[in-house]
This record gives sequence, structure tokens and C-alpha cells, in this order.
Amino acid sequence: MSKLAIAKQMIAHYNAQDADAYVALMTDDAAEAGYRGDVVRDGKEGVRSGLKAMFAEFPENRAEILTGYELGNHVALHEKVFRSSDAEPFEVMSIYTFENDLVSRVEFVR
Repeated sequence: MSKLAIAKQMIAHYNAQDADAYVALMTDDAAEAGYRGDVVRDGKEGVRSGLKAMFAEFPENRAEILTGYELGNHVALHEKVFRSSDAEPFEVMSIYTFENDLVSRVEFVR
């Protein structure tokens, strides 16, 4: 499976609000962070608990992939994120860094 396909699978798990399946595609020491910034979710367990909290707060949350690119050990996805029916959607660029076939870091540009 290509790295782009793995990142798209992560978004499918995200949209299903399945934090366990999402983090199954990550390294144990994976992190999510702002682009070139602070880590917001540290380690597989930090990502899992952070996602579960977000899904509880935003049960309608989902992301639509507008386009995606793969280059070497990196994937970039341009996404539109919908939090709730009464909130404006927003766009984000997510950059996935891979170690072999697992994601070690996701950085978000907003």
C-alpha cells in the first residue's frame, strides 16, 4: 500500500471516529503538532486520548480530502474539516512523515 493510501486510510478512520484504528497506523512514539511548532498530542496513547476527547466534543466531526500528494517518506493532504452543522468548516494542510509504513508525525498548517 502506498503512503498516500495509508494517510487516506487514517482519514477514513478519523471520519469513523475510530481512534484505535487511526493510531494503529502510527509508530509508538508518533506525535501530532502544529507545523514546525509545538506537539499537541504526544505518543500513540496521547494521540488516541486526544482524538477520543475531540470526538466526544465534536460528534459530527469529519474531514474531506481535497487533494493529496506523496513524495518519499512524506504525504501532504489538503483537507476541509467540518466540526458541527452550526460551525463554519475550515481548511488544513496535514503533512504526514513516515517511518517505513507507519506514521511517525503529523503536522498541521492552518
